[in-house]
Amino acid sequence: MPDEIMTLKELAEHLKLTEKTAYRLAAEGKLPGFKVGGSWRFRKCDIDDWIMNQKEISGSR
Repeated sequence: MPDEIMTLKELAEHLKLTEKTAYRLAAEGKLPGFKVGGSWRFRKCDIDDWIMNQKEISGSR
């Protein structure tokens, strides 16, 4: 489902990060997300696009 919305916990699992790291990256604006009632949410398609962009920036190492 391309417009699936993930919680911070789900995002951390998806990216294999700790929740603390995922929260920090989101709060710093380094991950595409938005807040709903004070809680972070992330569209899976936005995260997948972000991953592809990171691969391009790093030269697909």
